[in-house]
Amino acid sequence: MSRFQSLLAFITVSLVAVAHAAIGPVADLTITDAAVSPDGFTRQAVVVNGATPGPLVAGNIGDRFQLNVIDNLTNHTMLKSTSIHWHGFFQHGTNWADGPAFINQCPISPGHSFLYDFQVPDQAGTFWYHSHLSTQYCDGLRGPFVVYDPNDPHASRYDVDNDDTVITLADWYHTAAKLGPRFPLGADATLINGKGRSPSDTTAELSVINVTKGKRYRFRLVSLSCDPNHTFSIDGHNLTIIEVDSVNSQPLEVDSIQIFAAQRYSFVLDANQDVDNYWIRANPNFGNVGFDGGINSAILRYDGAPAVEPTTNQTTSVKPLKEVDLHPLVSTPVPGSPSSGGVDKAINLAFNFNGTNFFINGASFVPPTVPVLLQILSGAQTAQDLLPSGSVYVLPSNATIEISFPATAAAPGAPHPFHLHGHTFAVVRSAGSTAYNYDNPIFRDVVSTGTPAAGDNVTIRFDTNNPGPWFLHCHIDFHLEGGFAVVMAEDTPDVKAVNPVPQAWSDLCPTYDALDPSDQ
Repeated sequence: MSRFQSLLAFITVSLVAVAHAAIGPVADLTITDAAVSPDGFTRQAVVVNGATPGPLVAGNIGDRFQLNVIDNLTNHTMLKSTSIHWHGFFQHGTNWADGPAFINQCPISPGHSFLYDFQVPDQAGTFWYHSHLSTQYCDGLRGPFVVYDPNDPHASRYDVDNDDTVITLADWYHTAAKLGPRFPLGADATLINGKGRSPSDTTAELSVINVTKGKRYRFRLVSLSCDPNHTFSIDGHNLTIIEVDSVNSQPLEVDSIQIFAAQRYSFVLDANQDVDNYWIRANPNFGNVGFDGGINSAILRYDGAPAVEPTTNQTTSVKPLKEVDLHPLVSTPVPGSPSSGGVDKAINLAFNFNGTNFFINGASFVPPTVPVLLQILSGAQTAQDLLPSGSVYVLPSNATIEISFPATAAAPGAPHPFHLHGHTFAVVRSAGSTAYNYDNPIFRDVVSTGTPAAGDNVTIRFDTNNPGPWFLHCHIDFHLEGGFAVVMAEDTPDVKAVNPVPQAWSDLCPTYDALDPSDQ
C-alpha cells in the first residue's frame, strides 16, 4: 500500500470514528452539503458535521443543552436555510427553541448561526433531531439524541448502554426530495446506522453491531424515517422493550417491533446465543421490501465470529409488539375522567386528501409568513386571529384535552404516524384495538393512527401545562409538506411570560425575510 493510500485509509477511518463519537450537551452542529454514498450510490446530501445521519447528541438528565447550528448550506435544491427540531423534548419555557419553521421560528439563513439553548430538567431516554423545514430531513439532516439517567430504574436489566448501542433506521432516496415525486413510492434503500443496500448494489457495506456473548445490551432503536414504517427484528433473539419515546415502560418481551416514522424504543438484548453472525432486519412497509441480497439489513456479530455475512434465517414472528401491551413503568394517571369525551376539551380530526394536499377538518396547512409564536407574542390570542386560518386550535391552560384521529380511506398512505410537540400523551385507544384504556395506557409522542380497514379511531389525551404553539402533524414528511398538520396554541395568554425569547431569535425573521428566494 502506498503512503498516500495508507494516509487516505487513515483519514477515512478517522472520519468514520468522528461520526460515531457523541457530542453535547454543548456543541456546534455545522450544516453543509456533501456527496455521500451510504448504499454505494453517490448523491448530494445535507450533512451534520460532515455525516448523515448526524452525530449522536448526548447528555444527562438535568443538563442545559447549548446546540449552536451553523448554516453553511449552498445547494438551493435541498434548501439553503434550515431549522432544527429536537424531537421529544418538552421545551417548557423555551418554545422558541422547538425548531419547526414558521411555527416556532423563522429559518436560519445561510451564512448565519443560531444557538438552541434549552434545559432538560425532567426527561431522559431516546430522542432525535432533524430539520423541520419542508422535506429537508429526507435529504440527510437527521440524527439520534440520547439523555442518560444516572439513576435509570432499568439499570439492573442491562450491562452495556453507550454510543455503540444506538441503532438508527432511515429511508434513503437516490433523488433529492424536491426533485423526486411529491409522494415517493418507496425508498431506494433502508440505512441501518447509516449504511445499507439498494437492489441495484447488493455489494455495498452493511453496518455491523458487535456484542460479547453473556452480556446484556440496551439498544436504542430510533426511526429517522421520512415515510415508511419498519418491522425490526434480529434473527435468533428476543427483544425486551423498556422505553417508548423517552417514557420508561414495563418490560415487554417481543420478537419483532413495527416502528413508525419518528418513534423510538429501547430494548434489552441478551447475547446468549451461539457465537455467530445474525441478520438484523428492518423491512419497510412498502417500496423495496424483503431481504434479497442483504437489503434492509445489518449484521449482529458476536465477538469471536468470523467477519462474514450471516446465514441465519428469519422465523415467523410469534410475539410481535402490540401497542396495547405497553404500559408505563411508573403508574401515570390518564388526564380526564375514565369515559369517552371525559375531558375539558375534545377535538376530532377529520382527514381528507384532494390528490395533491391533505386536509384536517377542511384546512390544509400552509406555513404562515410570520411564525405562529411571533404572532402570539405580537398580541394575537384567538384562533380567529392566528394564521393559517382554520389550522390553529387554541387550548385553555391547565385543561385536559382529548384528540381522536379516525382512520379514513379519504386520507391515503395510512397508517399515518402523528406527533405532538411539547408533550407526551396517553394513548387511550391504539391502532388495531377498539378498547379504551383509561387505567394504564402507554404515554408516547408519536402514535400510529392505524387503518380504515381496521376501523381505527386512535385517541390520545394530554394536559395543557406547557404554554406555546405546538405542532401536531403526520410525521411522514411528504404528507406534512402536503399540509397534513395543525397547530395547538396552548394557553396563549401566558405564552409571552413563560417563553422569553433571545434577541438572536428575534433577528431570525428580518434576516430570512431579506433573502432572495434563491437563497432561502
